[in-house]
Amino acid sequence: MRSKTLAKVLGACGLALIAVAALVPAAQAAKPPPPNERFAGCPSVKENPKSLVCLRTEITGGYFQMGNKNVPITNPITLVGGVDENLGNFSYNAEGGMSKAKQKVPGGVIGLTGLTWLLEFLGSEALTLYAVTELAGTPDLNIFEEPLELPIKVHLVNGVLGNNCYIGTNANPIQLNLITGTTNPPAPNKPITGKSPEMKFEGPLTVFNNGTFVDNSFAAPGASGCVLTLFGFIPVNIDGAVNLQSGFPAAAGTNATAQNYNLEILESEIVYP
Repeated sequence: MRSKTLAKVLGACGLALIAVAALVPAAQAAKPPPPNERFAGCPSVKENPKSLVCLRTEITGGYFQMGNKNVPITNPITLVGGVDENLGNFSYNAEGGMSKAKQKVPGGVIGLTGLTWLLEFLGSEALTLYAVTELAGTPDLNIFEEPLELPIKVHLVNGVLGNNCYIGTNANPIQLNLITGTTNPPAPNKPITGKSPEMKFEGPLTVFNNGTFVDNSFAAPGASGCVLTLFGFIPVNIDGAVNLQSGFPAAAGTNATAQNYNLEILESEIVYP
């Protein structure tokens, strides 16, 4: 099966950050035995008969810039799941999917909102802000050729902002078109270039290391659900403050992302012997 799988993998290295197509209930979540525990989240064939190949993708670094905010990717983001023999129909069980890794946003809540008076009430530590990339729908992609089309939303996490402060929504996502080649963005952005990964074999494991996906042609919608909640007072919507201070919505050609990634591929029958 290796030759058949590898022929298809060569066109499918863009599986970093692939979204869910199906979710197996937690009660049925299989766990791989050693030494393949890191593939937990890939459905066994019993859970999903079409899940013949297990994938583990890790975003190891890079950045995500929208509006006037540039957030470095410092905490790895993992994605674990399974695909069919054509490397399609991505699915995962309750152990897998995309990890909700927090990335620290420079400037914190003050930089996001411009509300400097919050420092007097809460102090700088309480105003630390995190961004968490979440899926905003099922990707529309051809895994045999780029780009990888990925709808996402970014959750801005801090108690001051409420629980539902987002850039992008399921109805109006940030639509990424990730490639390893050179982009052709609208002005004022200039072309940027990604990097194809290096392939090697480690026994039955196929590894793609040191790849980079890029996109600087996407638009970023305005903030939604950002509500100032202090001391139990009546909540005040501050979407406008976030948009004004942070440059949202941001038109295509003013945003960019680069994502360094590694990808591991192993047949399900090996993960679950």
